[in-house]
Amino acid sequence: MAALSAFGIALLTAIVLLTMVWVIQIFTRNAGLVDVVWSAALGVIALEYALLGDAPVAARLLMAVLAITWSFRLAGYLAVRMTGQPEDSRYAAARDSWGAKADLYMLGFFILQAVIAGVLSIPLLVIAYMDHSPSLVTGALAIIIWFVSVVGEGTADAQLKAFKARPENRGKVCREGLWYYSRHPNYFFESLHWVTYVVLAIGAGWWWATLLGPILMAVLLLKISGIPTVEGKDASKKREGHDEYVRTTNAFIPWPPRK
Repeated sequence: MAALSAFGIALLTAIVLLTMVWVIQIFTRNAGLVDVVWSAALGVIALEYALLGDAPVAARLLMAVLAITWSFRLAGYLAVRMTGQPEDSRYAAARDSWGAKADLYMLGFFILQAVIAGVLSIPLLVIAYMDHSPSLVTGALAIIIWFVSVVGEGTADAQLKAFKARPENRGKVCREGLWYYSRHPNYFFESLHWVTYVVLAIGAGWWWATLLGPILMAVLLLKISGIPTVEGKDASKKREGHDEYVRTTNAFIPWPPRK
């Protein structure tokens, strides 16, 4: 199958999955499920590319294993985090501001999320259609980057969860473990994960297109849906020590804090 046709199938998959979530949230009034399904959708798309692509089996298999494992680890973590919880404050605030048109606007937002998933999947598509397998060096380097990013993000998630589970930390800023070196280590490792496929695709005809992954993810997390929503104007009022944390600690790249 042609690469463009495979991309069309992937985009349609994301749209169908997120539209299903939109229907569900009409009844549950909880849009947080979109984060879980969005993450899982990229794993499903990786599997589709691996089955539809014409790259050597080794290239497609490695890409699929790495992307699916990352995808379902993140989706599983988000699913556990949202179980039994009220709607995420981001979506609740959007629902309130949109008023009577909230469901319609929410559908548009979910479709946009599906399009973003499609764009993010382009590095996986490039690998699925490259005309050779990754070399031993690039394959090993990609696996190392993937391992560091997934373990780093998982560690950051676990440390934050453990911090919040202790009653004495309610309303405080987490400055333990990786969170001592970065205000958002999970975002850093999430962006680093997409560098995996840049390395894995070295030598492919459309290699440059794989740069979309880490660049787009970094822009989303730094400027749009990540840090701006977490560190909004009310953050200093909600969390003790927030202003000092912002003054001394890098927002993204882990680094010793400033004195």
